[in-house]
Parts: sequence; structure tokens; C-alpha cells
Amino acid sequence: MIRISSRELAERMGLTASQIRQDLNCFGGFGQQGYGYNVTELHAQIGKILGVHAGNKTILIGVGNLGKAIAQHIDFEKRGCKLIGIFDSNHALCGKQIAGVTVDPIETLEAFCAANHPVMAVLCIPKTAAHDLAHQLVKLGVRAFWNFSHYDLRLEHEQEQIIVENVHLGDSLMTLAYGLQHQGDAHE
Repeated sequence: MIRISSRELAERMGLTASQIRQDLNCFGGFGQQGYGYNVTELHAQIGKILGVHAGNKTILIGVGNLGKAIAQHIDFEKRGCKLIGIFDSNHALCGKQIAGVTVDPIETLEAFCAANHPVMAVLCIPKTAAHDLAHQLVKLGVRAFWNFSHYDLRLEHEQEQIIVENVHLGDSLMTLAYGLQHQGDAHE
């Protein structure tokens, strides 16, 4: 497929053609009236907007079941990140390879950050450790957090702009349960 219209995009995404055009126009003019969008160029421009080629240096802390699954099954590089370090406080896990990265002891975190300058951290740690560790990481130069700790991380620093994505898997499950419970309510 060489080109696609806003109508075709809208049908695939469950939106209106007008929404597609307005949203894409916020980032510049990628399309041409009467022609549509060049698929290759549109793909490249959306990738640029999302930063999928940024290669943000990322570390993962906590290699329990969730941390290990994230390291092994998330394709970080396709999402603008490069997993450069994995850390855990359990010394029995240290030295093992996960997704091609060696698990290091948490005690080496500061030296690793000083040498490698990660900008993003994935937190798969206990709730009780999240606040203090996140503040330590900010001091070490980390500016973005993907937080699975069950602690609502809110980092406010006067000069740094810190980005936090708190992920609550249980809430997502409850959203599905709610949807099933109320499925069809609008039709009754």
C-alpha cells in the first residue's frame, strides 16, 4: 500500500476522518488533499513523533516474575528504549542473563548510572522501596519512570521535568470485570 486516506485510517481506528486529519495536522502536514497520506512517510513521521528511534537508555530494577517477564517480552528497542542495565537486591539473581543483559547487584546502581547515564527506569520493586529509590534515580539523572510498584509515584522537582507512568495491573483487570458486568447496559 503506497497511500491511505483519512477515511481509510478512520475506519481502521474507529474514529472519524475529521479526527484523523485534525490530530495529524497538530504535528504538521503529512497528507495531501485528494491524495491522502504516503504510508511510508506517515509511518516515519509517527515514529519520529513517538520517539521510537530515540534509543533512550533504560534500566530495569527488580527481576521477580514481573520484572523478568517485562525484560524478556517487551521489545524495548521498537518502543524508543534500549535496555542497558538490570538490577536486583537478591544476590542469587546477580550474574544471570535476562534478555541479553546481566543482572547486577543494586549496590552497583550509582556507579552504573554515572558511567552509562540512563534516562529511564522500569520499577518492578516492592511498594515500600519505590519512593526512596525513585528520588535516588532522579539524582542520578533518570528523567522517566515506568512504575509497576503499586505505589503512585509522584516526583516533583523544581528544575527537572520528570515523567512517570504508574501502571496498576489490578486496576486494568477491574476495568475488564466492570466492562463485562455492564456489557449491554447501553442497549437495555
